[in-house]
Amino acid sequence: MSEGSVRAAAAVAAGGEPWRKAGLAGAAIGVVAAGAAAGVAIERLTVGRGMRKKARLVLDSAGSYGALRGTPGTAVADDGTELYYEVDEPDRDGGPAQRRRRLFGRRTPAVTVVFSHGYCLSQDSWHFQRAALRGVVRCVYWDQRSHGRSGRGVSQAEGREPVSIDQLGRDLKAVLDAAAPEGPVVLAGHSMGGMTVMALAAHYPEYVRERVRAVAFVGTSSGKMSEVSYGLPVLGVNAVRRVLPGVLRVMGQRAELVERGRRATADLFAGLIKRYSFASKDVDPGVARFAERLIEATPIDVVAEFYPAFAGHDKAEALAHLTGLPVLVLAGEHDMITPSEHSEAIAALLPEAELVLVPDAGHLVMMEHPELVTDRLADLLVRAGAVRAGVNVGDYGSSSTGPSAEHGG
Repeated sequence: MSEGSVRAAAAVAAGGEPWRKAGLAGAAIGVVAAGAAAGVAIERLTVGRGMRKKARLVLDSAGSYGALRGTPGTAVADDGTELYYEVDEPDRDGGPAQRRRRLFGRRTPAVTVVFSHGYCLSQDSWHFQRAALRGVVRCVYWDQRSHGRSGRGVSQAEGREPVSIDQLGRDLKAVLDAAAPEGPVVLAGHSMGGMTVMALAAHYPEYVRERVRAVAFVGTSSGKMSEVSYGLPVLGVNAVRRVLPGVLRVMGQRAELVERGRRATADLFAGLIKRYSFASKDVDPGVARFAERLIEATPIDVVAEFYPAFAGHDKAEALAHLTGLPVLVLAGEHDMITPSEHSEAIAALLPEAELVLVPDAGHLVMMEHPELVTDRLADLLVRAGAVRAGVNVGDYGSSSTGPSAEHGG
């Protein structure tokens, strides 16, 4: 991104340009925060806008990614924010799932696997892992505050308080208390979700010691996010860092205007998401469109109020509370949002962790290479005692809504 482009974006945010240009800046800069980068040049598509729109509608109607639903529940955060979660229970009919054993006349609580999603996504970003694990182990999927079906952060909407990773850690504790009040748990977090898990460990080390049996960090970071270049040249990165906080702040205050522009620049938005979410050249168009829908569903004011939290994120010391636990650290080698070096840094602080770097994978590695990610998660669950060795998980790519499809919306 050139100095001129940055100055233009700043002028747009100040209200000196038409709303369409504001929308273009909003799309580009909003995607930086959502998992892409501003000012990236993409090749102009060779088909007309009407044809591209029809193609998106076809993909939306044909693909059922994100359609899996479980038993709904609501947890309440310490500031009153309602946090939506869903539970997928294991099979109880003697199938491949582990049965709850009776011990001295009491049921032994099943292991619960709790999945925390990333920034500008939702619980549905775990679609492929959810499809594979249904019926095998008890799983909880939740939407972080202001994302998905969860309520808007009360402290942000009413108190104008900035979002913090520490707050997200407390939110996760509220979900755990509501959805898994007893028994061992396994925690899995992607990107911001991994940071959320670290914040939980920092604030509730006793809980981790008593209840947590294993942890999976997928495409995340323990700190130094302010040093990420997003694949931009040094000049562009420095320029973006100077103006981005102010631009996002003003954009958040003019959310309706920016959302209109965001819709008007849907092609640019889609190109940026694909470039910065995936590394494979042959990503399924339906999966790429699925990622696009997840990210574009996040309002720009939510994008704006969350972004500053990452610069101050530093939870390297919290990783000490996970020492001795089975830990999976997995990342795409070409992740430009949370580069694989950040995963290597986490693994260096947890020498017993399994480090998996996936070639030809970007930030949304669990959607780009679902079979590999699910395979490593399944192995972690075996090591944690959540499932028996040799138990087969389901079809990685299944998007069948199954018996629980009637729950949720």
